[in-house]
Order: sequence, then C-alpha cells, then structure tokens
Amino acid sequence: MASNPRGFSPPPALKVYLAAPVFSQNERQWNRRLAAAVEKELPGAAVMLPQDFRVEGRYNDPKTYADIFKKCLAEIDAADAVVAVLDGADADSGTAFEVGYAWARGVPVIGVRTDYRAGQDRGANLMCSRACARFVFDMSFREDLGALASDVARKLRAELCARGKLPAKPAR
Repeated sequence: MASNPRGFSPPPALKVYLAAPVFSQNERQWNRRLAAAVEKELPGAAVMLPQDFRVEGRYNDPKTYADIFKKCLAEIDAADAVVAVLDGADADSGTAFEVGYAWARGVPVIGVRTDYRAGQDRGANLMCSRACARFVFDMSFREDLGALASDVARKLRAELCARGKLPAKPAR
C-alpha cells in the first residue's frame, strides 16, 4: 500500500468498547494495559476507553456529564463489540448499564471475570452474565495480563466470526 503524505490511515477494522470501572488510578491503568494487550492480540482492533472521553477538554466535569453519557452511548452504538470487566462483589453500576445497553442494541458483549469470589451466575450477577455472548474466566492467581488478553481476543474473534463481522480463519 502506498503511503499517504497527509498521514491518513484507514479506520480500524474493529471497534471494541471497554466497559470497566474507572474510579481509581489502579483501575484506569489496568484498563489501559488490557486495551493495549487486546489490540496486540487482535491486529486491526481499536479498543475505546471511556475513561479517556473528554468534553470541552475536560475529564469528569459535572457540567459535561450529559455529554459524556451521550458519547458513551454513541461509542457503544458504533462498536463491533463490548468487553466488560465484571469484577468485584457485584459489577460496577456503570459497567452493568453499558452491558445492558449493548445487549439491547445487539452489540455482542464479552464478559471478563478475574475476581475469584463466587457470584450468582458464571461468577457475576445473572443480568450481566446472561447479556454476555461469551465469557472469559481467569480466576487464578497467575496474574498474566498477556494470557488474559489472548483469551479475550480469542472470544472476540470467535463471536465476531459467528456474527459474520470477521472472516473465519482458514483451516491449517
């Protein structure tokens, strides 16, 4: 492919929305590492992080909450899939909303649970777990983000192939 002097690059082949808690530095940093690892495992994918959405150049400004809410919904609508981190004794309320919204809009959700606490259904509240087309469980103490991202990418690829959004890989 010829290079473009204006630096134009085609849009990503896949848009993935990462629904996850964003309230602490630890959560935001982990989300960022997970997004980068998934992008590495699934070439052509761009993982959107709502924690990076700004309105009028500001993050988390009460004056812009309505616009941030609308941006999150628009990005889920534009996504090929949602990856939802469902850790905790109960899933984060914003993440739970994003899961339900994506499910209602027909956007496939890949649930991710690394929390080893028992939950109602597949380790989580059944309203979240049943909205997930596929699930990644990594409730061990191996703490291998690369392996987790590989599992997430495999589930994303399988679901998107099943829905005709990605071509099936040829058999070897």
